[in-house]
Amino acid sequence: MHASVRGVILVGHGGIPKGCPQEFVTKLKRLEAQRRAANVPPSPEELELDVKIRLWPRTAETDPYQAGLEQVAARLRAQLNGHLFAVAYNEFCAPTLEESVGSLIKQGATSIIVTTTMFTPGGSHSEIEIPEILDHLRPQYPNVELRYAWPFDLDLVANTLAEQIRRFSPIATNVSR
Repeated sequence: MHASVRGVILVGHGGIPKGCPQEFVTKLKRLEAQRRAANVPPSPEELELDVKIRLWPRTAETDPYQAGLEQVAARLRAQLNGHLFAVAYNEFCAPTLEESVGSLIKQGATSIIVTTTMFTPGGSHSEIEIPEILDHLRPQYPNVELRYAWPFDLDLVANTLAEQIRRFSPIATNVSR
């Protein structure tokens, strides 16, 4: 039996870069809403706009969200004992989750854990879209285990937030754990 090659994908929301025409985003959102209401696949126009926005040139100044997620990703990658690693975005930014899964599989991943920076319940990206994408990908990659590390343990999320509050509190020792 071969040892599995493990991969991890960190999914962030994605942001609109400064300089990207607002009319592109407005039109994309309108087309998405119409598609969802009609329950039909994306039109060529929607797909073209999505790619145009996702591939818009970015720097840390024009897309601080992407730069911030990449900083988190670098710190996470350093803790993963050499696992294959990729970043993905739900919208507005590349690569997509589908692209990152494909990339890790091309690198030999046979087991991929997907996680997200979206910690709270109730979000459509974390609760609906990511699981739907993974459900769509599983039949395409039957020999690859695709797992979604979600929902988050809300006690752990609260502990992280409490620790952050303690860092900024003048009476840090009095904030109970």
